[in-house]
Formats: sequence, C-alpha cells, structure tokens
Amino acid sequence: MSDHYNDKVFIFAGRATRDLASRIAEKYGISLGKSEVFQYADGEFQPSFEESIRGGIVFIIQSTIPPTDNLFELLMMVDAARRASADKVVAVIPYYGFARQDRKDKPHVPIASKMIANMLSAAGVNRVVTMDLHADQIQGYFDLPVDHLFGSSLFMPYIRETFDYDDVLFASPDLGGSRRAGQYAKTLGNSFVMCYKHRNKPNEIGEMRLIGDVKGKHVILLDDIIDTGSTICKAAGIIMDNGAKSVRAMITHPVLSGQAIEKVEASALEELVVTDSIPLRRKSDKIHVLSCDWLFAEALNRIVKHESIDNLYETTIHRKGVPYKL
Repeated sequence: MSDHYNDKVFIFAGRATRDLASRIAEKYGISLGKSEVFQYADGEFQPSFEESIRGGIVFIIQSTIPPTDNLFELLMMVDAARRASADKVVAVIPYYGFARQDRKDKPHVPIASKMIANMLSAAGVNRVVTMDLHADQIQGYFDLPVDHLFGSSLFMPYIRETFDYDDVLFASPDLGGSRRAGQYAKTLGNSFVMCYKHRNKPNEIGEMRLIGDVKGKHVILLDDIIDTGSTICKAAGIIMDNGAKSVRAMITHPVLSGQAIEKVEASALEELVVTDSIPLRRKSDKIHVLSCDWLFAEALNRIVKHESIDNLYETTIHRKGVPYKL
C-alpha cells in the first residue's frame, strides 16, 4: 500500500493475539503499533497507546478467547483509542468468543454474543472484522458494518493441493454444520454426509449416528470450532468404522480446551487442519496450522482504501479447467 494510505493507519495488538497481529501488520506493510499493558498487583490492568493516533484509522486485533480479560482488554483499548482522538476504530476479532450463546436455548439464560456486540458498540467501535462466526445472525446484532471472512479462503487451496477431488467426501459432525459441508461439496461437485448427535449436556455427547455412505472415500470433517474434541474424534471413529479410506478435519478455531489435543492424537483422525485465529497451547504432529494473516491484512487494506471485499468471501478453484466459487 502507498505511503499516502499508511500515514494515518495504525495496527495494534491485544495480548491474546500479539503474534498473529504482528504478522498481519507485516503483511499489510507497516510496523505493529506501540502499546503497553500496566498490571496492578491485584490483577487489574490498564492498556495504553505509546504513540499518537490522533485522526487515524486504528485497527485493534484481539481474539476474545478465555479468560474474559481478553475481551475486556479489547473493550478498554477501543475506549482508549476513542479518547485519544482516533478518527475510526476497527475491532479485528479473528475468533469471536461467546458466539455459541447466540440465542436462548432454555429459559433464564443470556444471549451473550448479543451482549458483547452491545458492549463493543458502546465502547465506540466503528466496524468489526471477524472470521467464521459460530452463527451468521451475530452480524445482525451490530448496528455497524461487520466484515465476516471465511476460513474456506484458507482451506480450499489446501484441499486443491492435497487431494484428487473425485475421492473426497465432505462431512458435518452435526446437523448445524450441514450447510457448510454442503457448500464445500457443491463447490467441488462432490457429495457430503453428516453425523447426527444428541448431547446429554454441553460438551458431553450421548449418541452419534452417521447419515450417508463414506465407503472408499477420503472424508473431510468441517466445523467452525473444536473445543473438547469429543464430537470430532467420535465422528472420525464412526466414519472410519463405516469404510472410509481416511478421515481428517478442517476447523477454523482451535479452542482445544482440556485434553483435546491428546484426544486428537489418539483418534482416528489422520490430520487436524486449523487456522491461527487462536494460538495453539502446544504443537502436535497431527495438527497443521494455516495462517489467516494474509486474509486479514488484505481485508484491512481494502477497508482503508474503501474497496469492496466481496471477492474475499469467495475462493476460486479449478476442477478439470472449470472455475468454481465458494
């Protein structure tokens, strides 16, 4: 990007996503902004910008992963930017936490993802950039622009380079993800299957069944979040038991809490492909990370230039010389 655009553009990082933010800034073409977080003895903290941002477009990059300090730090940085006379403040949230609480699924519970949208708006955000929301309707919780990027921009090129499309079958680990699996299948001209699961309670599966034929196929499980790993690992085992050649998973946000990495390593999964929207707690031979730094850098570039990001919602691939788009 030319210096004309860079003069008033600043990219800052929250502590949860500093490495990713550094690479986004590098790919964008500027240095990561100078900021600090002062920590009090009792755990209270205070972020501050260590350079003037007056009149600038300020991008604040932070995935709102646990603990909730990461969300509150993002809110505080937004407030600090407004009080420092930034012209525009954009919250870049690669992983939008609390997104699984997008509706009331039983009485007397909050809609936390809506509450967080309200908090971001109240803090002074002008725009939000995120990737693979757990529920698309979360975009409607904001009365400001939301740029929703898709992990398919990363996964589709990987599929193209790795597989013969005719041997690939896509799968959803539950009914809620069937639309995503259907889109991938339509793009490549393939089929998809799904698993039906019944939960006894959150993070605990009571029953799972496979709907569809996977015999002789390389199956790719698709989802937006892997948390405890129980669903994906159980689905992988059922798929292999039903005659698949191999099974792997491509999942955008690697929450991987508790013993999830150990479960993946002990499972029938040949590979788990994720993005770096959340930093991995530790490396694993079974986990392959695709970086989303270039995707966010390009989105920020186009926002600054007031250019459309429509084609960032699509990944063009070629099958037998014919272009397809997702």
